[in-house]
Amino acid sequence: MGFFKDPNHIPGRYGLCIAGGLISYFVVMQLVGLSHRVELRLLNLLILVVGVYLALKRFRETHASHLHYFRALATGVSTAAIGSFIFAIFLFIYMSLDEGLMQSIIQHEPMGRYLNPYIAAFIVALEGVFSGLLVTFILINFVVTDGVNDSQG
Repeated sequence: MGFFKDPNHIPGRYGLCIAGGLISYFVVMQLVGLSHRVELRLLNLLILVVGVYLALKRFRETHASHLHYFRALATGVSTAAIGSFIFAIFLFIYMSLDEGLMQSIIQHEPMGRYLNPYIAAFIVALEGVFSGLLVTFILINFVVTDGVNDSQG
């Protein structure tokens, strides 16, 4: 059973999909010259929400319709974390190669003078993990999970 078919690799698979979506969106915004528009970053959250939701839904489908609350929390957060870390690594490499982007951030952001590619990528990863925690916490209420006292057998 391959990585993309194994039900035990759901966070990795959907984390890669989230990272792919975030990277694609970033590249498109760079190409059309809209990467400086901060409000467009809200679409990153939409990509994260869709990826986490699909991961939770897939987990429930592949595990005989069982999804405990804490297992759902772990699956959602790990999915978001994998996607965010991969995206942060991509941004670190991109900002290291494209010094114009890093200089633009330094000049136009309020705390920009304290940033470098390492710190900026770390902030993106941290933001993604905490956004994933919040998104997962909200989505768990929309994805049916097993009750606390429901028996497994």
